[in-house]
Amino acid sequence: MANFVFNISKGRVVEFYNRVENNDPSTSGFIVMPLETAGLESQGVLEDKDDFAAVIAGSTNEQTTMGRKTLTDVDLAALPAPDDTNNRYSLDLPDITWTGATGNAISALCIGYDNDTGAGTDSNIIPMTHHDFVVTPDGSDIVATTTEFFRAS
Repeated sequence: MANFVFNISKGRVVEFYNRVENNDPSTSGFIVMPLETAGLESQGVLEDKDDFAAVIAGSTNEQTTMGRKTLTDVDLAALPAPDDTNNRYSLDLPDITWTGATGNAISALCIGYDNDTGAGTDSNIIPMTHHDFVVTPDGSDIVATTTEFFRAS
């Protein structure tokens, strides 16, 4: 598969980043969900999903042993300026670490926007980006380096 932006988030990722960074609302954040290798649906199927509940409603499985990570305004860098020289906009996220990770093999990370991270409602989380991330947890730390998790050009 490839890295991609979910259809519902095309043209919106920079604004979601800006909202989280500016604490608007104060409960907003990004949710990083690891997806298991087994059952992972194709890009053509996944990119049409409009919330996290739909992402894992088909054959795609969340890897729950590692667990989700939440990124809030304190984790994000200031919203960068557009790259006018190269006519694009790129966003980075901090490295994400799962300490002593175990469980089933994963093949992807799904990053979503949640305007109320305290609610714990998958139907409220808008999937933004899908990233290939193939790893088999073996009890050691797993670090996802998410440099340029999004680029629009």
